[in-house]
Amino acid sequence: MTAELLDGTRLASRMKMELADRAARLAAAGRPAGLGTILVGDDPSSVRYVDMKLAECEEVGIVSQHAHLRADATQAEIEAQVDAFNNDPQIHSILVQLPLPAGINEEQVLLRVRPDKDVDGLHPTNLGRLVMGAPGPLPCTPAGIVELLAAHQVPVEGKHVVVIGRGLTIGRPLALLLAMRRPHCNAAVTVVHTGVDDMGALTRQADVIVAAAGVAGLVTPDMVKPGAAVVGAGTSFVGKKLFSDVADEVAEVAGWITPRIGGVGPMTRAMLLHNAVAAAEKVR
Repeated sequence: MTAELLDGTRLASRMKMELADRAARLAAAGRPAGLGTILVGDDPSSVRYVDMKLAECEEVGIVSQHAHLRADATQAEIEAQVDAFNNDPQIHSILVQLPLPAGINEEQVLLRVRPDKDVDGLHPTNLGRLVMGAPGPLPCTPAGIVELLAAHQVPVEGKHVVVIGRGLTIGRPLALLLAMRRPHCNAAVTVVHTGVDDMGALTRQADVIVAAAGVAGLVTPDMVKPGAAVVGAGTSFVGKKLFSDVADEVAEVAGWITPRIGGVGPMTRAMLLHNAVAAAEKVR
């Protein structure tokens, strides 16, 4: 068996075309979607990531305002920039690029972002809305994974999904989202982590596996039920090479699998753009 690729790049491209239409309608109405981005310091990975986001915003038609603070910016200076974006009616959503420099209280900075301008969907108010099933911005990577599975017609409703990893950005919110009674979710969800004995005994029961632990090659072919869908949402570097949580050989067992590059990553960025446009649409 050779798995069908869960192509996030192609799906994200289609989504961005739709978002560009929505952004154009907002601009024509005199209220273009605005995203404020905050970068502190010059970490190469963070700079590259923000540059990519700004380029995709321009592609879609979202107006970006970028604040690049020096590496020794104080807690008060960073929070003041958040406040400036919070109070700017032309900014509908805010992205604070992480990690922040040592000595900065990241949680305090993120909590300062207004929930209605939380483009990542990770503010406690919005996570609480997710728990309640109330409308609100969804965390980008979990929402992107659900869209990716749905677009490739991977059966999820009523199926067994095993999520490996319990992190705030992927594992925990994804488990909540997939278990909810909503389209392309409504699954039986098991959450495991690297401290679980005989993880393979659980993953071999799964119809869908989402690996988000950040451990290179964690999921091996012997851990996968033939025909299951396998999503590599976690990555890590070994030397200078980027590896997925899912070993390449899993493609010979799985029914669907994400590519090492071009699977979950493009969908995460597309969902951030979606949240940015949706936030602007709610402002009248």
